Amino acid sequence: MSRIGVFGGTFDPPHKGHIAIAEKAMKQLLLDRIYFIPASLPPHKLQRTSMKAKHRLMMVKMALAGHKRFKVSTMELRRRGISYTVDTLKSFRRRFPNAALVLIIGADNLKQFQSWKSPKAILRLASLAVYKRRGFNQSLKDHDVAFQPIKGQLLQVSSTEIRQRLTKGLTVSKLISKPIERYIKQHSLYVHSHHIVRKNNFNEINRTH
Repeated sequence: MSRIGVFGGTFDPPHKGHIAIAEKAMKQLLLDRIYFIPASLPPHKLQRTSMKAKHRLMMVKMALAGHKRFKVSTMELRRRGISYTVDTLKSFRRRFPNAALVLIIGADNLKQFQSWKSPKAILRLASLAVYKRRGFNQSLKDHDVAFQPIKGQLLQVSSTEIRQRLTKGLTVSKLISKPIERYIKQHSLYVHSHHIVRKNNFNEINRTH
């Protein structure tokens, strides 16, 4: 039975932290592939303007270059509308009926998991793999949802921080790959402050529903 990781988010923009999480998940959970899934319209970010899908998709493809077992799926971008995790997993189950699906989420999302759309259905479709997030330091053991922890040190960076730095004209060279940095400069992305989400929103890697 193949093991497939499902890693969703706005990826606005994708950064080195995303890749580090995927690499650790691949090794620790013995995954055969990981699909990065850029969201069309995450339910918890309806009040923020996201970068256009075509740019986010292109940057994800750049981030995954050289990683043969990392794939990008455009199913949520094609679906349009609000992106719900349960619907995405149902699509993956139809596509890979005999695979074991592993949903990769952050500790912040684990805390909110019971408020997601159809959490029980999600757990029937996939197992959970959880990585720690800055600002969520409580023990991952304090939850009644079964999951596998993704262990090890991770780059503590968020897409919010990167957008803020870009808007202020600060360097992000240590946080994103050079091709993505060049792409952002070429297309003048993130130069306006309306792309910055409020500071208390930690959900920068995965959607929360």
